[in-house]
Amino acid sequence: MTSLELQEWNAWRSRRLISVTSPQGNLALIETRWLDEGEEISDEEALIGQPETVTATHEERREYDGKVIAKGIRLWDANSEGIQSFETIDVYPFDPKWIFEATFTPHGEVRPVPFEYVRETPGLRNLAVPGEINVTIAGVEYALDAFDDDGTLLLAFGDPTNRTETYPAGRFLFVHRDDNSERVIINFNRAYVPPCGFSIHYNCPLPPPQNRIQVPILAGEKNPIFRNNYEIH
Repeated sequence: MTSLELQEWNAWRSRRLISVTSPQGNLALIETRWLDEGEEISDEEALIGQPETVTATHEERREYDGKVIAKGIRLWDANSEGIQSFETIDVYPFDPKWIFEATFTPHGEVRPVPFEYVRETPGLRNLAVPGEINVTIAGVEYALDAFDDDGTLLLAFGDPTNRTETYPAGRFLFVHRDDNSERVIINFNRAYVPPCGFSIHYNCPLPPPQNRIQVPILAGEKNPIFRNNYEIH
């Protein structure tokens, strides 16, 4: 491990702690309201009866091909109970052995892959997967599906720690790649608790079977820690 690697990881961790407590960070989300077809609501209407610390944004839920399938509105409270109760995010110590070189093989065209969601009926929604990530972990070869998140590969993965030490529904990890190269780096030290681990008003995709790692990934974030027995809501 180099001092630069540790320094970069500490900077990433600091950004994460700032991000989740920001005025529109994960802990600030207090409501997600999906609208009926043709229904419209202004920010002013959505904020009636809310304190001054609450702001509103508009949300769109899209199919893998970009088609808008639902519109909604979200309310964010910069002084939410979650922010007030938040202490930190428990995390494994940085360990370079959890950094893997992998190969990204683009699909000929964007491929729809079904992902199950924490809170959604029906339970499956197709997400755009631009290619396959091939990596060997503890002697086992994996073909992982990371979906397109505004131009960045986002990997939802699970491993045995989800049942004991880390967020039960799995964790997220951004996989950065050079458009001109098939080589990608999977740095599990930057695995993070998905937004639904901070507020029930998020609806996160769950790791599909092909993204479930057989060995415990002892790297990255574990779970948020709160004061006063706070439970997310």
